[in-house]
Amino acid sequence: MERKLFTSLQGADPISLNNTLSKQGFRRSQNVLYRPACVACTACLSARIDVNKFFPSKSQRRILKRNADLRRRPNAPWATEKQYELFRRYLDVRHTEGGMADMDIFEFAAMIEETPVNSGVIEYVSPLGDLIAVCLTDTFDDGLSLVYSFFDIDRTKDSIGTFMILDHIAVARAAGLPYVYLGYWVPGSDKMAYKANFSGVEIFRNQKWTPIDPTDSYQTDTNPLEVRPISEQVADIAMPDITHSSDA
Repeated sequence: MERKLFTSLQGADPISLNNTLSKQGFRRSQNVLYRPACVACTACLSARIDVNKFFPSKSQRRILKRNADLRRRPNAPWATEKQYELFRRYLDVRHTEGGMADMDIFEFAAMIEETPVNSGVIEYVSPLGDLIAVCLTDTFDDGLSLVYSFFDIDRTKDSIGTFMILDHIAVARAAGLPYVYLGYWVPGSDKMAYKANFSGVEIFRNQKWTPIDPTDSYQTDTNPLEVRPISEQVADIAMPDITHSSDA
């Protein structure tokens, strides 16, 4: 049974709240921040790439070469019909039983547009102008966060998902931002395995960011006795120092 700790992104300074909690393993979904807090498992580990420690592997360099024809097109967080058509085709093939499987165009628009923080949509288009991939991206004070991405399933062999991460690393590096946040990594999950293939990957574990250890099986993270009480988890969360102004 899944359990999450969550809070609304609202108040005097939602951007500072997003920045602060994202550094502690939280993820954003529209105007909500959440972090897994299951009773008997801590296997969902927030992952990020240390840009300064990243060096592309041979396979990743081949992926960059295969997708060199794609052009990056940044946009405001605004949903379009073409995005939704690509999103639907992606879900119908890759995630037929996921929580988004029945998402209609209005729910899709809410996912893209309902944001009180610094967000944008990065589209990747072919030389002919065809929409190939889309990523909803948040900008933190210390990095970029891939909130959700999808792509043309006809180009699955081109490893578009990995390409988008590589491109975000390039964007973060150019902007002087030290991290690219990838969402959650689950040890032993085939669907999540690609996240561990990037050099410089760190995970948020035991209240701190540490490099992934290839010699660690992470089996203790599925041991119920390793789960701290929810009251302790909440007490350890650092909140931003927000000064409320008032009229004189």
